[in-house]
Amino acid sequence: MCNSDHKSSLHPKVQKHYKKRQGASLEHRSAHEKEHQNWDRRKFLKMTGMAALGSAFMLNNSPVQAFSPTPLLNSLNSADCGDRILVLIRLKGGNDGLNTVIHRDNDEYYNIRPTLAVPENGLWALNDAYGMPNEMQALQSFWEEGMMKVIHNVGYPDANYSHFRSSDIWASASDSDELVTTGWLGRLLDRQLPAFQTASPVIPPALQIGIQANMIFRADFGNMALAISNPAEFYQLAQTGQLYTTGTGGQSPNELELDYVRTVANSAFRYSESIQDAYNTGSNQAAYPNNYLAEQLTIISRLIKGNLGTKVYMVSIGGFDTHSNQADTHPILMQYVADSVKAFFDDLEISGHTENVLAMTFSEFGRTIFENGSFGTDHGTGAPMMIFGKNIGSGFHGEAPDLTNLDMYGDPFYSVDFRSVYATVLSNWLCIPPEVSENALGQSFGIIEDLLPPSSPPIGSNEVGILLGHKAIPGQGPTFDINYGIKQRGRVRIILLNESGQAIRILHDQFEERGSHHFVFHPGSFFVPSGSYFYRLEAGGMAYTRKIVF
Repeated sequence: MCNSDHKSSLHPKVQKHYKKRQGASLEHRSAHEKEHQNWDRRKFLKMTGMAALGSAFMLNNSPVQAFSPTPLLNSLNSADCGDRILVLIRLKGGNDGLNTVIHRDNDEYYNIRPTLAVPENGLWALNDAYGMPNEMQALQSFWEEGMMKVIHNVGYPDANYSHFRSSDIWASASDSDELVTTGWLGRLLDRQLPAFQTASPVIPPALQIGIQANMIFRADFGNMALAISNPAEFYQLAQTGQLYTTGTGGQSPNELELDYVRTVANSAFRYSESIQDAYNTGSNQAAYPNNYLAEQLTIISRLIKGNLGTKVYMVSIGGFDTHSNQADTHPILMQYVADSVKAFFDDLEISGHTENVLAMTFSEFGRTIFENGSFGTDHGTGAPMMIFGKNIGSGFHGEAPDLTNLDMYGDPFYSVDFRSVYATVLSNWLCIPPEVSENALGQSFGIIEDLLPPSSPPIGSNEVGILLGHKAIPGQGPTFDINYGIKQRGRVRIILLNESGQAIRILHDQFEERGSHHFVFHPGSFFVPSGSYFYRLEAGGMAYTRKIVF
């Protein structure tokens, strides 16, 4: 079919907007292929970058990556919310919202989708107005038992129709006209976890299943991932403690970079021991379907049940870029999602872990409301998000797409800003203080009322270490006993700083078990003259400082 014939076969409203969005449709072949080439090139660059920065290894033949902690994740340790966990489920490619949550008896929906619209006998009812495809019937019990919320038409202003650009916007929580290269969970790492590179935790606060590192976890210095394919080797290496020598003193760019990579690798190997311990301790007790998403959630469930301690997980499933023959693929993908989520929560319920787990779906954009000439849909704007968790209730938030009030590209206007969903989850599920949430998201976004039960604010402190202070040891000249405690085993460093805050000596650098410890400091042994100084304890990614004079 030639292009002009193809255009004439489309719905009249589609013809009106047909030429405006270059790259969003298969018919814009050159622009669309360039977009996918850029997307694939980006994926390649991310994958190759992980070989130098992070830790990916295999569990049940699925790659696993452990990522660096963030200010958000650090706040979880001091939150009065118990051991709550967030599981992010990414629907890669742009999920078709209209065929996920169907507006029943909507004549316009059936008019503009003559072949793709889901008929009434092909769906189960959420209520009198909305339903879901029968392929997603595994979620019906969630809805009936108060374990599922639907957020209509989630998007952002001035939507971008490029896969990789829109994915970056969702990951960075930036405006569409901002180019931000860090993720909303990663960009405050340098400031709030100053000791991560030198004394990082041995439990990964965030963990992603899959080869491609998502930008959500990126800080200014990159993701923390080192590709390791053999879990047995990974666990064995972890037993030896620090595998590489660091802090050799070289100041050239190459020496500093090598020191950094070695530090990251040491941390990654220690993550593997914790992950392997949890994986061996936990077990799967429910039957999972045979698909890639279920395989990932099987691992996550086992790690949760093995009490790993990780707070945020991410899994993904691709195939949602349904430009052609959508009716053959989209229902199958949605069944994968529904069946896998059901099996995941069934597994957690058997061991009593359901109360503390919340799962949330997201995608980089939705699809066009109109069919194209290839029996599919092209890149659109808003799409629904689904949230699953015990005792969160059931219901809808936001406004469903208005199929008669369209923008210049022929798309409905979005209803809910995705960053408001993030802000609500941070506040009401993870107990993150508003000022921390606002900093992580880059600006203030409103909380969606009644989306999640409100949480109590953090009370007290449960940080990973404490610097108790020092006391002089009589009869030994200027000699001090520095006392500290750590709540997680890991690398511990004590560093002497001058009054300007510059590190001048590394006094102590060892891998230690949790508990109370002390270090005897002889200034003369380090050739430090008398004066006023600070000393800093670094443990679990945090830093604690006190003043000392001798």
